[in-house]
Amino acid sequence: MNRHHWWRDAVIYQVYVRSFLDSTGDGIGDLAGVRAGLPYLKKLGVDGIWLSPFYPSPQHDHGYDVADYRDVDPVYGDLDEFDRLMAAARRLGIRVLLDIVPNHCSSEHPWFREALAAAPGSPERARFHFADGRGPGGAEPPNNWHAMFGGPAWTRVTEADGRPGQWYLHMFTPEQPDWNWRNPEVAAEFDHVLRFWLDRGVDGFRIDVAAGLFKHPELPDSPDPEADARTRDSVNPLAWNQPEVHDVWRHWRAVCEEYTARDGRERLLVGEVSVPTAREHARYVRPDELHQAFFFDLLGAPWDADAFRKVISEAMQDIAGTGSTVTWVLNNHDQVRTVTRYGEPAPEAGGLGAARARAAALLMLALPGAAYIYQGEELGLPEVVDLPDDVLTDPIFRRTGSRARIRDGCRVPLPWSGQASPFGFTSGAEGAKPWLPQPEWFAEHATERALADTRSSWHLYRDGLQLRSALTQLGEGTLRWLDTQPGVLAFTRDDLVCAVNFGTAPVPAPVAGTPLLASGPCRPGELPGSTAAWWIDGA
Repeated sequence: MNRHHWWRDAVIYQVYVRSFLDSTGDGIGDLAGVRAGLPYLKKLGVDGIWLSPFYPSPQHDHGYDVADYRDVDPVYGDLDEFDRLMAAARRLGIRVLLDIVPNHCSSEHPWFREALAAAPGSPERARFHFADGRGPGGAEPPNNWHAMFGGPAWTRVTEADGRPGQWYLHMFTPEQPDWNWRNPEVAAEFDHVLRFWLDRGVDGFRIDVAAGLFKHPELPDSPDPEADARTRDSVNPLAWNQPEVHDVWRHWRAVCEEYTARDGRERLLVGEVSVPTAREHARYVRPDELHQAFFFDLLGAPWDADAFRKVISEAMQDIAGTGSTVTWVLNNHDQVRTVTRYGEPAPEAGGLGAARARAAALLMLALPGAAYIYQGEELGLPEVVDLPDDVLTDPIFRRTGSRARIRDGCRVPLPWSGQASPFGFTSGAEGAKPWLPQPEWFAEHATERALADTRSSWHLYRDGLQLRSALTQLGEGTLRWLDTQPGVLAFTRDDLVCAVNFGTAPVPAPVAGTPLLASGPCRPGELPGSTAAWWIDGA
C-alpha cells in the first residue's frame, strides 16, 4: 500500500455513534463509547473510522440537522472527550473522518433563527432560500419541488407582524433549511468549520449530499415533480448536481492540501454523490476535487453476476480513469442491511441472504480501490423489520406515514454480549433501554459470540482484511475478467484469482485450476450457492 496516499485502498468502518456503544447508561451511544470500542475495530483490521454527526442538534434527523458545527452535543460528550477519542485513535493507528453536512442545517441554527426574525430581502435571509409564494396572497409554494423525505420542499413562515410571509426551501424536512451557497458568507462559514476540525487533528470528512448545495438560481418548477416524489435519490436536476458545486470541492481540496503540506499527513474528502451515471460520478473525483465519492451502484445492483460485472466495469472505466480509485460500499445508515437485502427478511443467522452477504463482502474487499463497511455488517446483522410504529424515529415515517424506505431498522444499537437486551450496548443500571429496541435474536449476532466462533461473519471480515493487507495484488490496481460458467463472476488481480458464485449450485472446482489460498469459513461447495473464494496462481 502507498502509505502517503493511504486513502486510495483504505478500508473505513462507519460508526453510527448513536448506536455503537453507550458509556453513560442513557441508552444512546456516545464518543466515549466509540473510544472504548477502538480496540475492537483495531482487531478487526480497518484503517479508519467515519463518525456520524455528533454536533449539537435537536435530533429531528439524528444529527443531520446541525445547530452548531463546531461543538459536540451533550448527549454524545464534549470537545474534551472528542480530543481523547482522537488521541486514542492516533495511538492505535486508526484514522478518523467526520461527517459534515453542508447542504442544510437545523432550523435551530443561530443564523436561521436570525433569518426568521429578519425582514424579507435582508442579509440574514440571503443565507438561505427565502422566496415569495405564488397565487393569491402568496399562499402557494414558490415552485413544485418535493422534499426527499416527503411532502413539499417549502414551508411558509409567519412574519414579525404576525402575517403569513415568505417561504423557505428545505430539500429534506422543514427542520433542515437549505443553505444558499450562492451567498459568499456561507462558503466562508464552512471554510472556518473545516479548519476548526482539521486543527483538532481529524483525517478528513465524509460530505453529506455532496451533489447538492447549489440550486438553479431562478428556482423554476421541476420538469418531473412526480419522479422527485417517488424516490429518495437526487433526481431533480434543478436542485442537485449544479455545475457550481465543483468549485466548492476544488476549494475544500485546496484547504486539505494546505494542511497536508504542513505535516505530510494527507487529509481525505469523500462525498456522498448520488448522480445518474458513473461518468457523472467521475466528475466529482477529478484530481483537484474530492479524493473519493461513494459508488452506490454496487449497493443497488441486484444479486446477479452480469449486473455486478456491469457496474464494476463502468466504475473501473469511468472513475478509475480520473486517477482516483473507486470507493466501494455495500451498506450504510440509510440502507436496508445487506443480509436482508440479498435474501429473505427472516432474522435467523443462516439462510440465503447471509451467504450472499458474506460473498459480497469478500468480493468488495477484492476489488481495486477503497471500501467502506457499515457497523454491524461484520456481525452478519439482518435488518430489524418489525419495530413498532411508536418507536420509529425516522423523519421519513413522520412525513409520509409510510414504513417504506424508513431507516430505523438498520440503526438498532449493536449487540456486544449476553443473551438479552441491552446486550452490553449500555453500561447503565439493570433495565436500561437502548434508544431503539433490540430483538431477542440479536443474541445470535453479539460481538462476544462472533469473536468466539471462527465460522462467524466477523472472522470472515477479519480474515479478508488481513489478506487484503498481506497480498500486494489487492487494494489499488486493476482487474481482468475471466470467462466462467454461467452464474459465476471471476477476475484476476495480477496472479490472484477472485470468484463469486451467484448461482444455486456449488462451484465445482477452483476457477482456472488454481488452488484455494484462503477465504475464511466461506469455501466452494460448503453452501448450496452464493459462496465466494479467493484463489492464487501456483499457491
